[in-house]
Amino acid sequence: MHKIKLNQNTEKKLLIFLFTIIPVALLLLFSYYPLIKMFQYSLTDWNGITPDPNFVGADNYRTVLTNPNYFAVFKTSLYYFIATFFQLGIALLFATILSFKVKFANFWKGVLFFPYLLNGVAIGFIFLYFYKGGGTLDTVLSFMGLDDQIRLWLGDRSINNISLAFTSVWRYTGFNFLIFLGAIQSVNPEIYEAAEIDGASQWDKFLYIIVPSIKNIIFLNIILGISGSLSVFDIPYIMTGGSNGTTTFVIQTISTAFKYNKTGLASAMGIILLMIVIVVTVIQRLAIREKR
Repeated sequence: MHKIKLNQNTEKKLLIFLFTIIPVALLLLFSYYPLIKMFQYSLTDWNGITPDPNFVGADNYRTVLTNPNYFAVFKTSLYYFIATFFQLGIALLFATILSFKVKFANFWKGVLFFPYLLNGVAIGFIFLYFYKGGGTLDTVLSFMGLDDQIRLWLGDRSINNISLAFTSVWRYTGFNFLIFLGAIQSVNPEIYEAAEIDGASQWDKFLYIIVPSIKNIIFLNIILGISGSLSVFDIPYIMTGGSNGTTTFVIQTISTAFKYNKTGLASAMGIILLMIVIVVTVIQRLAIREKR
């Protein structure tokens, strides 16, 4: 009997090991190994073609950190950063409403989450038609008698980044909505019942029950939004190609690598972006720890 139990324990450990080693191996192969190689390339002047690049040390990092042309594109990220808070506000509002009894709740949940299921390329082409001259948006404004408000939505520098940020909000609100909805529905219903007995309004429930209960989820969505605003790529790249003042740091990194054949410099830009995201994440975690 002891021998049978020993064999069962051995088989169990072997099974756990086999199921663990495959994802770990894939993680190391497709995530950490490329990261190590990118750091190595960032210390060279590799152009992506020649097999033997020259070692240049920290020159690439010095170039990125001292040349204003590389960091100026982070101004574009401010539009997406501000849009993040509108996105979170909309998601939290609808998550709060739909967490209670609402007619056709499942339908509205599907409507809100559906954009997140779409491919970024598809969304880019949808909104290209939406914003183009005589397209959907211009038609709606004309129907409402607001012809004087029609603009070059993707051609006017004063409005194009706002238009792109709105597209990003439309795409990712469903993701934040789903996270908020799950967190709100995990709150004990008896707390709401007790609040109703005490005469609490819906606003009181939101302010004193929902927000304190999901504050960690709110901070999580904020950090995800900030990280996303720093690494925006697909929407502006598909819709404008980064032209006319819509270039983001990631688009500039890709152009540096594949358009100008400065893979070593682009690798340094990628490492710097990673460091920025890590710093923001650490600050967020410290902020949550202090609020506990």
